[in-house]
Amino acid sequence: MSKETRTAYGETLAKLVKTNKDIIVLDADLSSATKTNLVKKVEPEQHYNCGIAEGNMMGIAAGLAASGKTVFASTFAMFAAGRAFEQIRNSIAYPKLNVKICATHAGLSVGEDGASHQAVEDIALMRSVPNMQVFVPSDQYATAKVIEYVATTKEPSYVRLGRSKVEDIYGPDSSIDLFKPNILHHGSNHKVLLLSTGLMSAMALEVAKKMDLTMADMICIKPWDALALTQLIQDYDMIVTCEEHSRIGGLYSAICELVCATAPKPVNCVAINDTFGESGKAKDVLNKYGLTQQHIEHVVTYMLDQH
Repeated sequence: MSKETRTAYGETLAKLVKTNKDIIVLDADLSSATKTNLVKKVEPEQHYNCGIAEGNMMGIAAGLAASGKTVFASTFAMFAAGRAFEQIRNSIAYPKLNVKICATHAGLSVGEDGASHQAVEDIALMRSVPNMQVFVPSDQYATAKVIEYVATTKEPSYVRLGRSKVEDIYGPDSSIDLFKPNILHHGSNHKVLLLSTGLMSAMALEVAKKMDLTMADMICIKPWDALALTQLIQDYDMIVTCEEHSRIGGLYSAICELVCATAPKPVNCVAINDTFGESGKAKDVLNKYGLTQQHIEHVVTYMLDQH
């Protein structure tokens, strides 16, 4: 089955607000797209439309959190991580307030909305902010797990969600660890380890099955269980990371930082090169920028040939 992670977010949040009256949901005039409108349908008094004023929305979120509320603030990833960066940094992360920034329509899979709306640097921005947790769920079940978890914590969190449907890589009864690598396929080939996040994980899993590789899904980019990840990495000669994000500052960068500090070895990536996207159908844009199963196979083959 497949479902948009933004829809899984809205559905999960709609369930949570029924029993937790301290949850307040804010949106920037995009509730039908971010799916927070599902909250408004069941508990309208816990949902507020802040209008097309993302920075102001983050300030309101900070004020509500400082008053003891658990706040979920949603808009498109470009407008959350980009337009409201200063308010997130200074009003939410610096005082370490209980705000969950659940940003939808991230990455190139926004498609026809084009480069101005395709956030390809949001993980890098949010990962660089002190006190900020960063989650990139890969399917509807991982999304539900993330939203349920962040609703119970007090830390600021950034949850990256997508517009397009993604194939399920977990099931309703799957054991999902948010902070450790979730190994979805054990391969006998220990030369290459596939580490993936978000939309790319379903593709990486298919490559792992086809090429007899081990593949792990990384839901949390910060903070992750560095010990568990280091122990996994030590068993492999090379690593290939996969993400719908710039190769600068995201999963690839985070893995390179860890590997350099603990167990130096070759690391390559399937990611967006240092470029903006363009308008087009999501499938066509992903293909043009090298975010496909075939491109993952190509990079793995290249690594095996070079080493």
